[in-house]
Amino acid sequence: MGVAKVIADRDMETACAIALGSNLGDSEQTIEVALARLDQIEGMRLGVRSQLYKTAPVGPPQPDYINAAAIFYTTLSPEQVLCTLLATEASFGRIRRERWGPRTLDLDLLLYGNRVMDTPNLTLPHPRMHERAFVLVPLAEIAANWQHPVRGQTVRELLGQVDIAGVFPLVA
Repeated sequence: MGVAKVIADRDMETACAIALGSNLGDSEQTIEVALARLDQIEGMRLGVRSQLYKTAPVGPPQPDYINAAAIFYTTLSPEQVLCTLLATEASFGRIRRERWGPRTLDLDLLLYGNRVMDTPNLTLPHPRMHERAFVLVPLAEIAANWQHPVRGQTVRELLGQVDIAGVFPLVA
């Protein structure tokens, strides 16, 4: 493959932001392995990832979560990224039983470049990301200046509007 082809392929990559969370099983290991698996998928390339955070759960009584965020560069469409994330969740035994319930792995597509879309299966940007400290804290660590394509504010600005109590860096 020639250098021009490689450069052209790289130029077609789109940055996407993904939130990762887990509160069942070995959550730290699950997130690390999930990141490695996603990085091995054709058309997905890990750019940068945040440290791990321990966060208080939202929803019914359950264990604390381990959360992180990552930026991937992808040649996949947003719908293909979503399918990849759902398949990865399933490979870790994720079963959707209860809204906001405990889970082995939760992967959310937060941002896909500056794409705005709303279909029955996918809304971009993620419709609740701006309300969630457990998403914004790790995302701000790696993409503080990424502008929300609907709200027109950076991730850092959105973070300044939420209560970050209950989100702590995980110290091993």
